[in-house]
Amino acid sequence: MTKVTLYIAASLDGYIARSDRKIDWLSILDTEGEDYGYAAFYESINAIVLGSNTYEVGLSFDEWPYPEKKSFVFTQRHLQSDRENVVFVSDTVKQALANIEAQGFENIWLVGGGALINSFLQHSLIDEYIISTIPIILGGGVHLFPPPSPEEKLELINSKQYPNGLLQAHYRRKVKV
Repeated sequence: MTKVTLYIAASLDGYIARSDRKIDWLSILDTEGEDYGYAAFYESINAIVLGSNTYEVGLSFDEWPYPEKKSFVFTQRHLQSDRENVVFVSDTVKQALANIEAQGFENIWLVGGGALINSFLQHSLIDEYIISTIPIILGGGVHLFPPPSPEEKLELINSKQYPNGLLQAHYRRKVKV
């Protein structure tokens, strides 16, 4: 059974990027020797799903941020990549997830952005949420959960506070009975 985990950082006021899609504000987290559980999480997943804008942010880095992981980029645009582990997807999220699961991928990281997160939410396809709240108020930008978002009941698995003020909460979607 496939598990989709949203692992993401957001500002205190609920933004995942500035209005210009820049994430430079995340640099306040740069602390030598601290990865906030990222390496262990990255090892636990075997595929990545992300929207095209998030994909383009990743391309702006010195190195591709998701090496050795199959990346499924949701887009309606005609994008191309020379990376053999990047696949562009134009199917609905339900159909694409079924295809990804059929390929044997079981632990999927939903990287972002907001519109793709909302599409997954609309179909209750996010199983776990690991949200790192950064102690900064951006005042605007790309919403973590852009409206209208459906109601989703969650239960806390665990949380951790870091000395620099980052709060990381790990939730699981409550099963509807």
